Amino acid sequence: MSRPHQESTHTHGHGHDHDHDHHHDHDHDHHHHDHHHHSGFKGWLFELFVPHTHDAADSIDDAMEASTEGIRALKISMFVLLATTVLQFLVVLFSSSVALLADTIHNFSDALTAVPLWVAFILGRRAANRRYTYGYGRAEDLAGLFIVAVVALSAVVAGWQSVDRLIHPQPLQNLGWVMAAGLIGFAGNEAVAIYRIRVGRRIGSAALVADGVHARTDGFTSLAVVIGAVGVMLGFPLADPIVGLVISAAIMVLLWGTVRSIGRRLMDGIEPDLVSRAQLALEETPGVLAVGNLQLRWSGHRLQGSARIELADTELSQAEEILDRAGHRLRHALPKLDHMLLAPATRR
Repeated sequence: MSRPHQESTHTHGHGHDHDHDHHHDHDHDHHHHDHHHHSGFKGWLFELFVPHTHDAADSIDDAMEASTEGIRALKISMFVLLATTVLQFLVVLFSSSVALLADTIHNFSDALTAVPLWVAFILGRRAANRRYTYGYGRAEDLAGLFIVAVVALSAVVAGWQSVDRLIHPQPLQNLGWVMAAGLIGFAGNEAVAIYRIRVGRRIGSAALVADGVHARTDGFTSLAVVIGAVGVMLGFPLADPIVGLVISAAIMVLLWGTVRSIGRRLMDGIEPDLVSRAQLALEETPGVLAVGNLQLRWSGHRLQGSARIELADTELSQAEEILDRAGHRLRHALPKLDHMLLAPATRR
């Protein structure tokens, strides 16, 4: 029979005001992820467009530092995308291509989707209050939802333009310039995608990874322009709209993985691997008999949760010590943990 310890519920916070000075190597049980990887080409394609947002071994274990790194990634990538757009616009001026102007405007508007995510990162730093008792971290996933909507919309627009070009074929002018601008767009977007996805994974931000996937789909849209131009040069004028349709379909299919990732966060879904890691860290703490009611959830790129710890029948001071030790172990097992409520119970 379990009986709650009198007035001794522990909160182990790990957020803005901690003085955590134990920087050990976190190599215990960190590389065991239960990802169900697809094999072969399909696996490569999924990993390319729908990267996992996992809790990596080199994860940043300070909330402020993680937010700062996320904001830095958004700043730098926005600068790169705006520079890409300026270069594309210069090519448009030289080539006076209407199709290219449309692609340039599209890339510019897509560069601005980073703004709501930027705002969400800044919001996420705000302290919890009486209305938002868990803080503002969830704003990040709402921004992710907005990014998903923009990607879906751009896929629909690209598909519609492709169908329009199939019905009303338009000769492509200045093919050399069109290819140059398409390659500039692809290079800029792909560089941004790699950077955002890498940082997003490291800090545990599904929304930043989604924004990286967004940049990657934009890059492939620009690449489609290049492939279309090559097709026209080789004497296949319909190559342009057909490639456009294929890219649109690919974006819609691969967007599903990003929708699931963001949707799971909004539904308080958690990677089972993280729960196993937390359970193991608590159970291996000397003095802990069993762990029950273990709950974890993401709030933006930080973890929160609670657990019921069953202890041997000990003095209150000893129970406090065991809980402190359990909380310490837990923070090393889950570096992205912000706040964990450990409620003790004694076994008679």
